[in-house]
Amino acid sequence: MIDEKDEQKLRGIGVKDSKMLTPKQRERMFGEIKAVAKDYVILKISAKEIDEGRVIKNLNRLEAEKMAEIIRILKADRAYVDAPQVSTDKFKQYLLALAKNHTEIIAENYADKTYPVCSAASILAKVERDREIEEIKKQAGYDFGVGYSHDERTINFLHHLLDKHKGEFPDFVRKSWITAIDIKEARKQKKLGEFKVREVEDD
Repeated sequence: MIDEKDEQKLRGIGVKDSKMLTPKQRERMFGEIKAVAKDYVILKISAKEIDEGRVIKNLNRLEAEKMAEIIRILKADRAYVDAPQVSTDKFKQYLLALAKNHTEIIAENYADKTYPVCSAASILAKVERDREIEEIKKQAGYDFGVGYSHDERTINFLHHLLDKHKGEFPDFVRKSWITAIDIKEARKQKKLGEFKVREVEDD
């Protein structure tokens, strides 16, 4: 949350969509952004909490609930929100119903590329995520890269975890993540295929 007059300060820092910045640039901006901000809130949601929530709602609704919580805490005059779904007005109305306060909400796709305050928020979130990832690497004793599905090291790590934990993922892995589901399912199918081959051979 910033005073409107301080938006130019964020531009001066060089804020932009966090994905367009290097980890070093994000780390440098992290403290500078907090110095400009009147206040800020970072909510950390565990993989287990997401998995449990996904049983009764989709990821967009989970995100909306956390966004609304931040909006209620900060009580800003206006909130710029990076809407995770195509129907931005529908998402905005859902947020307004959850927030239950007088904050004006501007919900747009790719808002973190358009509004400096939203870009700044994306940087704070990304830095915190990267720190959490590094902590998991230390605990696991395994460098699994960035933790996204496009990283081969992450995919290898998921296979490693299934081998290590007897076919199950530990709690720090989001079990409702489609990548994790696909890998687990593919391994089941492979085992089933091997079983059928052995059954034929035995006959």
